[in-house]
Amino acid sequence: NQSPGYHIRFHGYLIGDMVVFLTCSSMYCLSAPHGWTCMGLYLYIHMREQKDTHLTNITLVPKPDMDMRRAFACTMLLAAMSPLSASSKLYIVYMGGKKHDDPSMVTESHHDVLTSVFGSKDEAMKSIVYSYRHGFSGFAAMLTESQAATLAKCSDVVSVRPNIYHEAHTTRSWDFLGLDYDQPREDSGLLQKAKYGEDVIIGVIDSGIWPESRSFDDSGYGPVPARWKGTCQAGQQFDATSCNRKIIGARWFSDDMSDEELKAEYMSPRDLSGHGTHVASTIAGGQVSNVSYGGLAAGVARGGAPRARLAIYKVLWGPRGSGSHAGVLAALDHAIDDGVDVLSLSLGQAGSELFETLHAVERGISVVFSAGNGGPVPQTAWNAVPWVTTVAASTIDRTFPTLISLGNKQMLMGQSLHNNASMNISDFKALVYTRSCSMQSLASSNITGKIVLCYAPAEAAITPPRLALPIVINRTMEAGAKGLIFAQYDANILDILTMCKGNMACVVVDFEIAHTILTYLDKTKNPVMKVSRAMSVIGNQVLSPMVASFSSRGPSAAFPRILKVSSL
Repeated sequence: NQSPGYHIRFHGYLIGDMVVFLTCSSMYCLSAPHGWTCMGLYLYIHMREQKDTHLTNITLVPKPDMDMRRAFACTMLLAAMSPLSASSKLYIVYMGGKKHDDPSMVTESHHDVLTSVFGSKDEAMKSIVYSYRHGFSGFAAMLTESQAATLAKCSDVVSVRPNIYHEAHTTRSWDFLGLDYDQPREDSGLLQKAKYGEDVIIGVIDSGIWPESRSFDDSGYGPVPARWKGTCQAGQQFDATSCNRKIIGARWFSDDMSDEELKAEYMSPRDLSGHGTHVASTIAGGQVSNVSYGGLAAGVARGGAPRARLAIYKVLWGPRGSGSHAGVLAALDHAIDDGVDVLSLSLGQAGSELFETLHAVERGISVVFSAGNGGPVPQTAWNAVPWVTTVAASTIDRTFPTLISLGNKQMLMGQSLHNNASMNISDFKALVYTRSCSMQSLASSNITGKIVLCYAPAEAAITPPRLALPIVINRTMEAGAKGLIFAQYDANILDILTMCKGNMACVVVDFEIAHTILTYLDKTKNPVMKVSRAMSVIGNQVLSPMVASFSSRGPSAAFPRILKVSSL
């Protein structure tokens, strides 16, 4: 063997994507102990490229771009007789901290590791979806199960795991927390001491942003902080002018998403679902006067740090706001390098702990996660790694009492967002009880033009009211009811009532109130009810704060010995 290649005498076939050897001798493959493996890999590549299915006695010469020493740094486990093009899926390969300051060298190291598996640098580069090269080292790539297993054996690789998907998880809140804007309390003044978040750069990894919102007006802001290294990535209905001195940067990450998942989306940082805009304005929205929800909760809307700057990273897509772990890591990688001071991630999925956020914390970046919306069930708190702040949702000292009047002159109290004077239900309407809010119960009763009292259907017995109520609202609206009295154990899920549209009022009551209404129904031949418009009430008479019913509870299933949720 005088050639730089490998002289192999064999008799075999290429059947589909499988190399099958019948006889073989005189095989030599550098000093690697895995001769059969490398022979099978290179024969496969050669036979596919030459379109030969039956070869005998051939010399294989390695490609010029192949560093054979690096190629065999990883233990090759691709058996010669195993399929080499099984169905691929997206995997996350984490390699720890960066070993080079130059991002291009970090990416090159990713190509090298993948080349050792694919046997071709071109194929390796094609497989990469994201190269994480700024804040840490790793990549997302399309791999077969066997290729992923091979990579996991590499000494430079910390972990290899399949990609998963994340889901996306007001005017009084900050005053209630003691962060008054204009009239600081004597025992607080924290917001003023923090200069309202002046020039703090907050990165929001979410579903994008709607830049025209008044919350993001940049009037009165100075130049963008010099330490900012990010960019304003243009796209569909979002150009360079969409960023300003408030929204100082924006990026979007869609390479990991399918065409179906991106259907009807803005291919840009523009927000389709509204979740990212809501989160960004809650964190750092500027002051917006004279706002309300249909006349309720009137006042000034602002974020917790109204003078902070915003950097937007869009990773959640579609009307429901979902995105893959690979895209979230790409956003995290860029945010670390861009120069954010704080990172907010109001997203998650069970088993999706973002250990890579440790690299952000090492750079002095505060990382804040939502706990999730899995409450009130215990052990539903996500995002519980020790070095991040995991935040629960709570009630505040504001409520929207709604007077319910029965035909016997009894007056009861529920909660609603009904404040539309044009909704003609202030007169008495017939009251019916359908027991369950199931489709069968509603269909068996004539509820058109009437007010319905019902409980969560039996199939929702183990479903939190937050999930059951939307189903109930849709069913009663479709049936033409004028009102819904929904009996449940908790009344702090008012945001769901925004689904109540048209001429129907939706009121939530506790079980005690529901029992009083049932007693009236049992004793009355023609029961009637009317629903008054809701009122806004704030102050000490409202019991608060309490953990919101939908907010995920600890302890963390992943880290049971660490106190999570971190804050309320």
